[in-house]
Amino acid sequence: MKTKKLSNLLCLCLFLVLVSTAVARDTDPVVSTEWLQKNLNRSEIAIVDIRAPERYAKEHIPGSINIPTSVLGASRNELTLELPSDDDLVALLGKYGITASRHVVVVTHTETTFSRWEAMRAAWTFILAGVSNASVLDGGITKWMSENKPLSVETPNIRPVAYDGKISRASVASRDYVLANIRKSLITDNRLPEDYFGITSPGHIPGAVSIPGAWLFTSNGALISQTAIRTMAESIFGTDKSKEIITYCGLGAASAAWWFILTQVLDYQNVKVYDGSMEEWLKDQNAPIEAYRWN
Repeated sequence: MKTKKLSNLLCLCLFLVLVSTAVARDTDPVVSTEWLQKNLNRSEIAIVDIRAPERYAKEHIPGSINIPTSVLGASRNELTLELPSDDDLVALLGKYGITASRHVVVVTHTETTFSRWEAMRAAWTFILAGVSNASVLDGGITKWMSENKPLSVETPNIRPVAYDGKISRASVASRDYVLANIRKSLITDNRLPEDYFGITSPGHIPGAVSIPGAWLFTSNGALISQTAIRTMAESIFGTDKSKEIITYCGLGAASAAWWFILTQVLDYQNVKVYDGSMEEWLKDQNAPIEAYRWN
C-alpha cells in the first residue's frame, strides 16, 4: 500500500513539474488577420516573416522583419532542417532585436502544405528559445493579401539586443530517446498516410500511429476549426494531457506543427518533437521500421 501511494505521489510530482516548467503564455497562439491589422503598431509585437528574402522584398506586412526558414533551421550531420545550436539561437534572436518579452507573430505564405507547417515550426523554435508568446497568423500572408490588407516594401530598422531568453530543449527528442521509448510513449507519424503505410516509403517507426499534419488545414491554408482539431486529437491522444507524446514526420516540420497545436492550442503538457524525424531514422540501416499489415 505504501509503495502504491509513493508511486502515485511521484507521478503527481512529475506532472506538476511538467506543468510548472511549461512555457506560460498570455496571448492567443493563433491570431487572425483582423487582430493583426488592429495591432500592427504595438511596440511589443514583432511580426516575423519567414519567407525567402526575395518574396519578402517584393511585398510584406508593414513593420514585419524577415528571418527566413533557411536561417531559423540549420543543416548539419547531413540533415536538412534542424534546430540551431543554443549559441546560434541567442546570436540570431539578438541580431534581429527579439527579446523574450516580445510577442512574436510568425507569418508565411500558405500556398503549400509544407509552408503551413513551417510557420508552426518557427513558433516552436521561438518558444523553445524562451519567447513564450509566439503565435502564427492564421492563413498567413496569403489570406492577408486576399483581403487587400496593407502591404509595404520598406524594411524596418532593426536594433540588435542582448537576447535574454532561457533556452529549454525539453520538447526535443533525440533518435536514441525515441528508440528507447518505442511502445512506451505514444509516438505519432505526421506524414501522409501513404508514407506511414509503407506505400511511398519503407514504413514507420514501430508502434507509431498515423495523424497527418496535412489534416490540420483547409484547402486555402487556414486552420480547420478548433472543435475539429480537438476531436481529431482526442481520438488519437486521448484526454490525459500529462502522458508523453512524441511526434515525427519527414524532416521535422509537420511534427513541430502538431507539437504547437497540442501544447499551445490544446494544452497537452508532455509533447516532444523528434527533430531528426525519418530523414535521420532511415540513415541507420539497423533502425527498426515496419509497414502496416492488414490482418
